[in-house]
Amino acid sequence: MTIHPPSPTGGRRVRVDGEILGLAHNVADVAEFLRRAGLEIDPAEVADAPWIDWRGVGPERWGPQTGS
Repeated sequence: MTIHPPSPTGGRRVRVDGEILGLAHNVADVAEFLRRAGLEIDPAEVADAPWIDWRGVGPERWGPQTGS
């Protein structure tokens, strides 16, 4: 699972095996995408799941990207 960097308008794209599952705005959204895919995970465990690739920044950033 890949969580892409925050988009310019906020939220992060969630992708599994090349398929975009949706736009997450927090770890609870990621947990919901996983639940829909058949994997139950507590939202509190999402940030530390070793099989999630957090691109750009970690699970603490969900808002819009800002300039450099």
